[in-house]
Amino acid sequence: MIAVLQRVSSASVDVEAEGYRAETGRGLMILIGVEKGDGEAEAAWTAEKAANLRIFEDEAGKMNLSVKDIGGAALVVSQFTLAGDTSRGRRPGFEKAAPPDLAKPLYEKFCALLEQQGVPVKTGIFQAMMRVTIVNEGPVTFILERRANGNGEAR
Repeated sequence: MIAVLQRVSSASVDVEAEGYRAETGRGLMILIGVEKGDGEAEAAWTAEKAANLRIFEDEAGKMNLSVKDIGGAALVVSQFTLAGDTSRGRRPGFEKAAPPDLAKPLYEKFCALLEQQGVPVKTGIFQAMMRVTIVNEGPVTFILERRANGNGEAR
């Protein structure tokens, strides 16, 4: 599982075809890519890390607070292109991306686990064409990766 976390002052997602809009104020914009082999362990690790990563500034200006500490929320959007392979040629390959019937339940599980961590969650619509608006603070952006072999890293 791969997640892109952005510290935001606001974020929103619109799905015009559905007449759907979700938005959040200060908190996290999280783009989630589910890869083949991912399971609940990867979702749990990623949700715990996202909820507790100290990427918000304290009164001294140090990144010392989590999204929970600031009372923030998360807007979570599924993005299969995060599993894209651009190492060959000019067209990305998506062989590593989990098929929708496997990815959707893990995306939903990630959202539920993030809420269990105490972070209010808004979402996009799985597999919909969305317009995402992000006001990134900093900018501050991190990539979290947790492979099915148990290796996890934040960078």
